[in-house]
Amino acid sequence: MYEKLKKIMFKFDPESAHSIAEFFLKRAHYCKHFMPNYADKHFVMDESIRQEIEGMEFLNPVGLAAGFDKNATMIRGLTYLGFGHIEYGTFTPKPQSGNPKPRLFRYPEFNSLQNAMGFNNEGMDIIAKRVSKIYPFSIPLGANIGKNKVTPLNDAIDDYSVLIDRFKNLCDYLVINISSPNTKGLRDLQNEEFIKRVFDMGVNKTDKPIFLKIAPDMEIEQALSIANAALEAGAKGLIATNTTVDYTLLPNSKDFGGISGEVLKEKSYNFFKSIAKELYGKITLISVGGIGSSEEAYKRIKAGASLVQIFSSFIFKGPAIIEEINRGIVKRLGDDGFSHISQAIGADWRKDA
Repeated sequence: MYEKLKKIMFKFDPESAHSIAEFFLKRAHYCKHFMPNYADKHFVMDESIRQEIEGMEFLNPVGLAAGFDKNATMIRGLTYLGFGHIEYGTFTPKPQSGNPKPRLFRYPEFNSLQNAMGFNNEGMDIIAKRVSKIYPFSIPLGANIGKNKVTPLNDAIDDYSVLIDRFKNLCDYLVINISSPNTKGLRDLQNEEFIKRVFDMGVNKTDKPIFLKIAPDMEIEQALSIANAALEAGAKGLIATNTTVDYTLLPNSKDFGGISGEVLKEKSYNFFKSIAKELYGKITLISVGGIGSSEEAYKRIKAGASLVQIFSSFIFKGPAIIEEINRGIVKRLGDDGFSHISQAIGADWRKDA
């Protein structure tokens, strides 16, 4: 069914197609019979993949990465599709329109996307009002926050401060996003000094876990340096990775924006595994980037990921990919003689695995 729908949706430009999907997903809870029935059949809940992480209960390990639901309009509809957690955002204190269009490009032959969106969102006031109507929610919700384009880098800490204040009671965890390539200068904040400042500030404002999302384009030594700085300052989780600006991965790509999807798979996995080798057991690790199968998701889990997130594969393969990955993980756990996902997490680094 999704393949037929995709043929229609892909006739529209990517942003228009996304708006159409949003139109239906934000109204999904009005489908009193269809959506609950779909969830009953396809939402994977198995004791072998249920986890408690940082005080949050995850019914399954497959989440939706930030960027799809920037304005938190589709949370209920997306939950029906089977996600174990949802990250809304990235959003900013003030509304902003983002970068000039066209700014989103699909490459179906590579199951990949390239975007230069630029944190387009309705701003924290509207989003906070919307989320307050549904929170607390049935699955963990992450608030992915970023600075406004017009905010000077020297004042970026103020944007993150006001966002944490506003959303600390409207999410289960917060994510500091300083790794998008689509806000000029943002990745310059991926340094130890800023990381320490923003996490020192954040942990003094809330008991909610705060995670850091990093880019795959830095040297491993630099990534470990800022990850350790975040850990020392109170970060509870690390999300790796954001999109890449390695344009050699995608034939005929644009020379701007970030690339996600299947072409990022190897780069993201290798980067994640190198990070996890040093950080597994010290901090919660979440892997994202090029995950489009249960095989790849399970590789990330064995490399140290407690959770995985998808984005592009959801667009190219449809809602079935969520169930497919979760059921595949359950099967692979059994094949490896594991009774619970915790036994598989970090198996690459554990002598007893």
